[in-house]
Amino acid sequence: MSRIVIIGGSGHVGSYLVPALVERGHQVVNVSRGTAKPYRPHYAWAEIENVALDRAAEEKAGRFGAKIADLGPDIVVDMISFDLSSTRHVVEALRGKVGHYLFCSSIWVYGRLFAIPSTEADPPNPIDVYGRGKAECEAWLMREAHVTGFPATCFRPGHIVGEGWSPINPIGNANPEVFSLIARGDELVLPNLGLEMVHHVHADDVARWIICAIENRSASIGEVFNTVSEQAVTLRGYAETAYRWFGKEPRIAYKPFEEWLADLGEYAESSRGHVIRSSCHSIEKSRNRLGYKPRYTSLEAVHESVRALIASGKVVAAGADL
Repeated sequence: MSRIVIIGGSGHVGSYLVPALVERGHQVVNVSRGTAKPYRPHYAWAEIENVALDRAAEEKAGRFGAKIADLGPDIVVDMISFDLSSTRHVVEALRGKVGHYLFCSSIWVYGRLFAIPSTEADPPNPIDVYGRGKAECEAWLMREAHVTGFPATCFRPGHIVGEGWSPINPIGNANPEVFSLIARGDELVLPNLGLEMVHHVHADDVARWIICAIENRSASIGEVFNTVSEQAVTLRGYAETAYRWFGKEPRIAYKPFEEWLADLGEYAESSRGHVIRSSCHSIEKSRNRLGYKPRYTSLEAVHESVRALIASGKVVAAGADL
């Protein structure tokens, strides 16, 4: 079994990944700032090594990469690198000392799609700072893998969802009040014809993908993979399904995109970003090379999250039995 260091292992994906790795007999080291608690309790958290490091502060001091290397990992899963300087810093310290480095990228490396579902053969065309940072990291890591033999794999999660998080809703933002509106049977306004798409993935399925990549190392090194559910959903289909979760008939209206955005206030920018991308991505590469099979559909993953939001009081659904 391997010694696996997870940078950012207390987050949403780590809450599923750490227990899954421990159950498989791996020795796990969770590196985090020490301020976050896992989203889900599990006996595994008492059996791992926790190392408190502030990445930003340690990188500024030029020590972060060395401290990760000093932990003696066979495998590093880097969940929280967002720009090339950060990625290069840790990789240079790990060069020649690690057997596998898995980099968490994002479907945000794609901007507007030209064909659907998009595949990893489609060139990245990011349209914001976050996406550009991830795309630059991917490109550099793939050059290092192919030219110098550094054992890097990149994976691109979609809209991560699961217990403890507010999912991207049918209007493309994370405002849980949208689900309360739907639960009341009130009218929901969608942009255009509601045919733009969002592509979720359950955090547990991202964890499963990482395990598939680790267990199929030779097939994953030097490659980039989409990491999403089997299918994207349209805003309209998503909204209609959500109404029926609460036993309501869908009440949906439509407005032109810019007019619709003007009504969204503080959530407008998030909705704009999700709607203009209209995400829809293929997982055939992950399925064929790694044996990846998501446990959750997009709607099943969101449904679980909404149930948790109701239980926590963040979504009001009087009398609903989800």
